[in-house]
Amino acid sequence: MDLSNMSVADLRNLQEQIKQEMKKRETQDLQKAREQILAIAQSVGVPLKDLLATGGRGGSSSKGNTVAVRYRHPDNASQQWTGRGRQPKWVKEWVEGGKSLDKLRV
Repeated sequence: MDLSNMSVADLRNLQEQIKQEMKKRETQDLQKAREQILAIAQSVGVPLKDLLATGGRGGSSSKGNTVAVRYRHPDNASQQWTGRGRQPKWVKEWVEGGKSLDKLRV
């Protein structure tokens, strides 16, 4: 297809047709994938709702669970840290001041 001989209006029309065709094919692909997943689940005897309930992590999803606080500032109880991720500024300052992290442990 030689695009160099097409007018701007023709190119825009072609662009719109391409968008619509891509949307249609994506919808078809999604439906096909759903059907395949359902067929696989049925072939092994797993109800689809059970398959979706695991979140793909074997039921060990921790999303939404809170983590217990492990460290708390002795003078300001609102400053707390779970011990995960980067150390908060107050923890870093505490340790750099020569104090033991164990003194902050809850």
